[in-house]
Amino acid sequence: MDHFARSWTALRTAVAELQDEDLAQPSGCTGWLVRDLVCHLIIDAQDVLITLVTPAEAEPTRDALTYWEVATTPPTGDDPLGALIVRLAAAYEEPWLLKFHLDDVGSAAGRAAELADPGLRVGTKDEVLTAGNYLSAYVLEWTLHHLDLIAHLPGAAAPPAESLARSREMLEKIAGTSFPTSLSDQDALLIGTGRRAPTDAERAELGEVAIRLPFVLR
Repeated sequence: MDHFARSWTALRTAVAELQDEDLAQPSGCTGWLVRDLVCHLIIDAQDVLITLVTPAEAEPTRDALTYWEVATTPPTGDDPLGALIVRLAAAYEEPWLLKFHLDDVGSAAGRAAELADPGLRVGTKDEVLTAGNYLSAYVLEWTLHHLDLIAHLPGAAAPPAESLARSREMLEKIAGTSFPTSLSDQDALLIGTGRRAPTDAERAELGEVAIRLPFVLR
């Protein structure tokens, strides 16, 4: 729960510190500008709010790791949902409106997470998780999208070190592999999820793991 709060607060703070012109820069998400990514974060925050008030009686079917499914094909940005996000983001004609909406809904999602009983069973995506596991899964979401947010914004604050370390640990468990200790947590996440290609030297260090890349989470 603490990891959720730290990663989500850091991401929302990074968005709040964006200049208007930053929103028009590319993000680390294929086909999305920074403003599109911020709009996606609003939808994510709404999902958190909805899930935390959707109790379930059945036994949990997923945990913080199995919540994620691994694909091998990176997103192209052409899927219907991705296109919808772009249109929604464009509807915010003033950058401050987009940032205000994320701060408003995002703050509510953060408060709901603080108040949630970690053992409460909740339903999402036709699956059942405890609230604690659900929120833990989102640490990886927030951290990766924080990296996406700052991908083309030199000088922007990076995710907290503990969020990067926790997300690397999660990715390694999800993928069933370990990345070389020579890779920083940030580089392991970027390379592991296909957000950047490894250098020749990094590929050599990755060994057989390089053949399995990327681990696309969805």
